[in-house]
Amino acid sequence: MAARGARRLLGSLWIALFLGQPDPAAAAARSSSQSPAGSTVRTFTPFYFLVEPVDTLSVRGAFVILNCSAYCEPSPKIEWKKDGTFLNLVSDDRRQLLPDGSLLINGVVHSKHNKPDEGYYQCVATVESLGTIVSRTAKLTVAGLPRFTSQPESTSVYRGNSVILNCEVNADLVPFVRWEQDRQPFFLDDRVFTLPSGALIISNVTDGDGGLYRCVIESGGSPKYSDEAELKVLPDPEVPLNLVFLRQPSPLTKVTGQSAVFPCVTSGFPTPVIKWMRNEEELTIEDSERFLLLAGGSLEISDITEDDAGTYACIVDNGNETIEAQADLTVQAPPEFLKQPANIYAHESMDIVFECEVTGKPTPTVKWIKNGDMVIPSDYFKIVKEHNLQVLGLVKSDEGFYQCIAENDVGNAQAGAQLIILEHAPATTGPLPSAPRDVVASLVSTRFIKLTWRTPASDPHGDNLTYTVFYTKEGINRERVENTSRPGEMQVTIQNLMPETVYVFRVVAQNRHGPGESSIPLKVATQPEVQLPGPAPNIRAYANSPTSITVTWDTPLSGNGEIQNYKLYYMEKGTDNEQDVDVGGHSYTINGLKKYTEYSFRVVAYNKHGPGVSTQDVVVQTLSDVPSAAPQNLSLEVRNSKSIIIHWQPPPAGTHNGQITGYKIRYRKASRKSEVTESIGGTQLFQLIEGLERGTEYSFRVAALTSNGTGPATDWISAETFESDLDETRVPEVPSSLHVRPLVTSIVVSWTPPENQNIVVRGYAIGYGIGSPHAQTIKVDYKQRYYTIENLDPSSHYVITLKAFNNVGEGIPLYESAVTRPHTVPDPSPMMPPVGVQASILSHDTIRITWADNSLPKNQKITDARYYTVRWKTNIPANTKYKTANTTTLSYLVTSLKPNTLYEFSVMVTKGRRSSTWSMTAHGTTFELVPTSPPKDVTVVSKEGKPRTIIVNWQPPSEANGKITGYIIYYSTDVNAEIHDWVIEPVVGNRLTHQIQELTLDTPYYFKIQARNSKGMGPMSEAVQFRTPKALGSAGKGSRPLDIGPDYKPPMSGSNSPHGSPTSPLDSNMLLVIIVSVGVITIVIVVIVAVFCTRRTTSHQKKKRAACKSVNGSHKYKGNSKDVKPPDLWIHHERLELKPIDKSPDPNPIMTDTPIPRNSQDITPVDNSMDSNIHQRRNSYRGHESEDSMSTLAGRRGMRPKMMMPFDSQPPQQSVRNTPSTDTMPASSSQTCCADHQDPESATASYLANAQEEDSGQSLPTAHVRPSHPLKSFAVPAVPPTGSTYDPALPSTPLLTQQVHSVKTASIGTLGRTRPPMPVVVPSAPDVQETTRMLEDSESNYEPDELTKEMAHLEGLMKDLNAITTA
Repeated sequence: MAARGARRLLGSLWIALFLGQPDPAAAAARSSSQSPAGSTVRTFTPFYFLVEPVDTLSVRGAFVILNCSAYCEPSPKIEWKKDGTFLNLVSDDRRQLLPDGSLLINGVVHSKHNKPDEGYYQCVATVESLGTIVSRTAKLTVAGLPRFTSQPESTSVYRGNSVILNCEVNADLVPFVRWEQDRQPFFLDDRVFTLPSGALIISNVTDGDGGLYRCVIESGGSPKYSDEAELKVLPDPEVPLNLVFLRQPSPLTKVTGQSAVFPCVTSGFPTPVIKWMRNEEELTIEDSERFLLLAGGSLEISDITEDDAGTYACIVDNGNETIEAQADLTVQAPPEFLKQPANIYAHESMDIVFECEVTGKPTPTVKWIKNGDMVIPSDYFKIVKEHNLQVLGLVKSDEGFYQCIAENDVGNAQAGAQLIILEHAPATTGPLPSAPRDVVASLVSTRFIKLTWRTPASDPHGDNLTYTVFYTKEGINRERVENTSRPGEMQVTIQNLMPETVYVFRVVAQNRHGPGESSIPLKVATQPEVQLPGPAPNIRAYANSPTSITVTWDTPLSGNGEIQNYKLYYMEKGTDNEQDVDVGGHSYTINGLKKYTEYSFRVVAYNKHGPGVSTQDVVVQTLSDVPSAAPQNLSLEVRNSKSIIIHWQPPPAGTHNGQITGYKIRYRKASRKSEVTESIGGTQLFQLIEGLERGTEYSFRVAALTSNGTGPATDWISAETFESDLDETRVPEVPSSLHVRPLVTSIVVSWTPPENQNIVVRGYAIGYGIGSPHAQTIKVDYKQRYYTIENLDPSSHYVITLKAFNNVGEGIPLYESAVTRPHTVPDPSPMMPPVGVQASILSHDTIRITWADNSLPKNQKITDARYYTVRWKTNIPANTKYKTANTTTLSYLVTSLKPNTLYEFSVMVTKGRRSSTWSMTAHGTTFELVPTSPPKDVTVVSKEGKPRTIIVNWQPPSEANGKITGYIIYYSTDVNAEIHDWVIEPVVGNRLTHQIQELTLDTPYYFKIQARNSKGMGPMSEAVQFRTPKALGSAGKGSRPLDIGPDYKPPMSGSNSPHGSPTSPLDSNMLLVIIVSVGVITIVIVVIVAVFCTRRTTSHQKKKRAACKSVNGSHKYKGNSKDVKPPDLWIHHERLELKPIDKSPDPNPIMTDTPIPRNSQDITPVDNSMDSNIHQRRNSYRGHESEDSMSTLAGRRGMRPKMMMPFDSQPPQQSVRNTPSTDTMPASSSQTCCADHQDPESATASYLANAQEEDSGQSLPTAHVRPSHPLKSFAVPAVPPTGSTYDPALPSTPLLTQQVHSVKTASIGTLGRTRPPMPVVVPSAPDVQETTRMLEDSESNYEPDELTKEMAHLEGLMKDLNAITTA
């Protein structure tokens, strides 16, 4: 209708031009224009405010001016309203109107019960015969009486620290507050400032800041003083002080254009460094003009914009600890016009619309004012499209000024426009049409009427006639107009009528000369509404629970018959899927709704005629509940040795079930029995946990909070604090990897941090350019792992460099190049990459990768042909290539990985020709495994100046498969000896060299090394041979005798001088006699023993065989329950007390006996001559073994004690020994049973060699591994002293944390070391009866075949002796 009215207006203007009158639009700059015919075309009159009043703060007794000035010709009349009522300024002696229209208030009155001047003021400008406009509303606030809510208190502060002195006053009085020091004005500078509350902050306190402080309020009248507070300045503390917040930032709500101050005042020593973050991004305050760091670290934001809103965090760090506080800044904006109303020309009966678009925060409300009076919406004045004003059926009185007034909590604004009602142009010379004929209502409905007519009698054809229909409600003089759409058309449909209402219609025809006569008014009544129910009144909806809402309503007022039922329609807000349910009553509860979700409801009543009128929609939100999902993407970042920062993302959308009010962080030490600590933070998505222990593993989990409680928590994830704080004395190392993905006009760069995590990384510098990386540089945060370089040229070769940097400087760059894609190639829209990639370590070579796909439904069910590609690599070495695998599920098992190796994983999804980018990387380190390669580069060198000492050097295994915790050095003179006959030396894992002392000169030794980690022992290295050097001079008196090497042969003549000097023939003959005598005596004893053994009963033979099997089974370390375990033995011989300990099932012992001599001094000779020594040993052997030599030997051979010792805890140079007062021990458990497995002569020799060697200076039992002489020389066993016993209370610790090998020691030689022995636990002795029975049962019983073997061994011995004598 407005468009048709506009066409009518344009027709009138065309007629005016035709008659020679000026165009009103062209004459807008003039007040009026006279036509030749003498008629006037009005123009818009400028009428607006030059100055409008603003909000003002005053004090009692002061004068106030509220400015106001309006422009118009003629000058307008200015009046004032207070709180909506006009002020009578004629009789007011305190308020007066200034010439420019401003309002002056003298002596503001303000008291507790009388506040006549405080309120809202509005300036009203009026021009007679033109209209009225009103200004914005200004608030006058009068500051209250001076009153302190808090006053400064005496305090002390360390020099260099910060201090805060409180002086809290009403916000209105803050501008009137100042401070005094020692009753003198205290001026502010770069160290001192006041908070908006009035509190005084002094940072970097000096001695001159001490004194008496007080704050003063000067708000008119006499000043009001606070209490005085003394500030004492203390010298610098000598010890660090904990960081403490003196004033934390608090939430602020500010209006755009204002300033905001976030206080962050701390106390502590050393002086901390303060940085600010906004929405988890660090603020760059140095380069900003609006952000200023005040004294002490507080943040001031000036000229606030809406973009400044967010969460601000103050992070304080002094090197020892870090504390953090945060607050939200909410920014409000006063109303601002996006589109102001425009001046409008119109004719009577037309419809017009004044447009008005506003913005603001909170959203402004809009009201309309016409000539200073509020426009009340009605049938003819309607608010459309939220803020626009529609006026229907204009009449002359609608002319004037219309103003759109927008207001919200922080301000108001106004904009106006003028409406001019034009007179119809006078008819030109020529015939006008007569009235249209036969106007009838051809169709009458409830809401519309269709009118038809015939052409006027004056113009029967009527092809060039247009028609205008005027209509109004009966009894209303405000006509509306409807024009036909084209010339010659003789019907029109009038819409939007009210049912059962009488309307009056008339039709006017118009030709090129003007409008003609009007038809006779036609009264038509619309039909009554079809007998359908009206809308149900009082519809209400309220939430019962997080998943249900109840809707109630009443019976429709215009039921038009019996209501049969109701239909309740509802749908989720923001969707188009409306659902309905049939209801018989006046209420219904809908269940199964989404939690904390808005729903709209409407009700339609049904009767026998059908559905009635729908109600208006009502919107209600279901109640909140605890979150139904855990936060996402939980990650840990170790900041230093005492703090870990946690990052996470909110739970998935749709699972919040309410407003997230915070997050609950639970953490504990990784051990299960440790206590759990809870920390509840705000809505930020990170939390810094401090006060942790160094080098300790902690587990963390996070749960989201709503007002209803705590939701499910994430899985526990762990991280270990650093053993020591990160190093920033040098630049970071090169990043471990750099990847680029070129697109058409951008390149996606991703990287991983340097391998050395012990150096601080503050950020990364990305350089790029065509052909050179130095064209442009971008710096990103240290937490960032990817960046997209934008605005690049297509099909161009770019060189990209990446450097990590810290406060020391930039590290070594990593280079990469890429060619952007050509612009002509269409880039299919990529899919969303998988999220939540997690690596779960299953074993030393297997890791399970899981992820989620946001492009799948919530149930994560794959129904299409998409597949996922998993790629992985390790950064050691740095040039390792990626390995990939495809899968159609949301997880993949990566196998064949290296043990104890850090891998990075990422996933991409492919569907058809579309693929996603690679996801964010997940990292996982495989478990450790026993070393699979031996130590390498084993070398043996002699120590300079000490020929009996050698140094073994080596390098760690190339396949350590974990942290090496220890090494074992095996050495022997016989490279073919069983490994348990080698001597061992344990070494801690952080050493790669070891000294072995007191070796035999001029003797070949073989060395092997075995590495160990937390999982066990690795393989041995190849044997390395080394021959000790020869002696340099003869051993003089008192010198240590030389060791007898394995190649030793008795001299043919001469004494046993080390130099091999000649001896007398008498000594040689004596040696021959001794050797022959020993041989004969040995044969006689063997024959006697053989005869005695053959007389043993068959039962004794069976018992002997059973004992042999039992001992052999135990020697093999089998864990068979059928093996017979020999009883504990307690043997007293030469101060020796040993008891066997349960053996490990592992057949590879790491400590065993060996025949290698370490010190010849420990052999106690009877005579200085070698032949007398041997002769004495043989005679002693026969005499001592006359009664129970075989039984005792068998019992002793069956005993092999074990000792467990921790490699990691012992001193590096301390060797493992076992010397329990004497040095007697069987050589091997394999020699402990039947003659089928043992050479009795060699066994006897081995035993006696050990029995003779003892360290008489030792009284406490100690543990040594002592080798015997290579010749296994016989020794005379001594009678054990009665006082030599074990102390069972000596401590013992396990040799290995995981018992991979059993530990056996046997004192089979003498070492004569000066290193301290290691104590062992010695078990208590068994009962005497048990020992006696054991000895009796273990008597030697030889069968005929066993004797045959013994005789063969003796014959071999005799041959050797004969060879010696003949030589």
